[in-house]
Amino acid sequence: MSSPRDRRRFLREAGLGLASATAFHLSASALRAAGANEQIQVGVIGPGGMGMSHLGELVGREDVVVSHVCDVDAQRLAAAAQLVRDRTGRDVQAVSDLRRVLDDPQVDAVWIATPDHWHAPATILACAAGKHVYVEKPCSHNLREGRLMVEAARRHKRIVQVGTQSRSTAHVIEAMRALQEGIIGDVLVAKAWNSQRRGSIGRQQPCAPPAHLDYDLWLGPAPVQPYQPNLLPGVWRWWHAFGAGDIGNDGVHDIDLARWGLGVDGHPHTITALGGKYVFDDDQQWPDTQYVVFEYPATNGFPHPRQLIFEQRIWSPYFQEGHENGNAFYGTKGMMILGKKSGWQVVLERNQPGPSMEGTFSLPDHHQNFLDSVRSGSRPRADIEIGHLTASLCHLGNIATRVNRVVHFDPATEQVIGDDEAAGLLRRTYRDHWATPRDA
Repeated sequence: MSSPRDRRRFLREAGLGLASATAFHLSASALRAAGANEQIQVGVIGPGGMGMSHLGELVGREDVVVSHVCDVDAQRLAAAAQLVRDRTGRDVQAVSDLRRVLDDPQVDAVWIATPDHWHAPATILACAAGKHVYVEKPCSHNLREGRLMVEAARRHKRIVQVGTQSRSTAHVIEAMRALQEGIIGDVLVAKAWNSQRRGSIGRQQPCAPPAHLDYDLWLGPAPVQPYQPNLLPGVWRWWHAFGAGDIGNDGVHDIDLARWGLGVDGHPHTITALGGKYVFDDDQQWPDTQYVVFEYPATNGFPHPRQLIFEQRIWSPYFQEGHENGNAFYGTKGMMILGKKSGWQVVLERNQPGPSMEGTFSLPDHHQNFLDSVRSGSRPRADIEIGHLTASLCHLGNIATRVNRVVHFDPATEQVIGDDEAAGLLRRTYRDHWATPRDA
């Protein structure tokens, strides 16, 4: 069974603990929209695929006013502005440069649904401008950026929620509670998988960007790379300079649940991985096949080492264990299979069926948790430090895959031990740009 220390940790990560344990000491300006019925003014930065899903939910809320939409693609920007007008009857400021959103003192919070390479720069700038932030997953493009995001949120006393919405999903919260209370004994191994059918992105040559796209602004602080048709939209996530592969795109959701259910609130000390492009003969740079193992040491609160396993096959035509993307938790007294879109089942000793629960994840509930945190000053369920720990697993897994050897990591300093090549991948190279994070 879990110790009292582990139980307290679970409550903190679930966002279910006492407010006194999680509250910020926010200034009066930080809680300007603190009234339960007072409207919060927001801007949506990057209203593309997931960004439009956020926008569609936000314009239906009576306690939110979407005052700004921002995108470097003029066509997407126009579509987002029209959605706000159609759904609310109000006008909206449509801008291409996110600084125009951050400079408006009336904006309380921003939703950041840009490509990954903009997540950290935009979040850090937003915190410095006094805005609370909902940022899409993975929260960072590289491990160092994640730590800078945590520091910015704490330094400026801002609420920063990461878009891993399963953290606010009822059946997932109940599954985590059951695991922490010992339903399958001590959880020693957690597995996350990304098993789905994706397609080739083909091979293309550099060319001029379309007229409706401000490509230089899209690049932001990333190094200049010529535009080509299989880079946008959405395909950027398969490129080293802009995304983190599918481990950071879809895998991060299930890795987050694996880490939560395993009960670890720090980094692993050993990472090993194998993988590469086994199927797709195209321009994408990240693996289509990947197997990563993270090992955590025994601690005072938990006497056993623990493993977190991630496996990915994005050419797979079948569901694994009944779930396209899912989790398995292996304990000393049983096993749990969890699907964030459908529910969970427990198998006890000698294959006896145990408890189960149905459910699906909820984007509105995650929005509600963020807005509640903005009003109260309490940490959100997917606080930036939680998001950083989870995104770091994606980055460390990618590093181990790229160098093709075991990586030893110091959780306290967030540094790779004894491997200069792997250590160099903890950060990125930036061009000279106004959005380049300091100390990156």
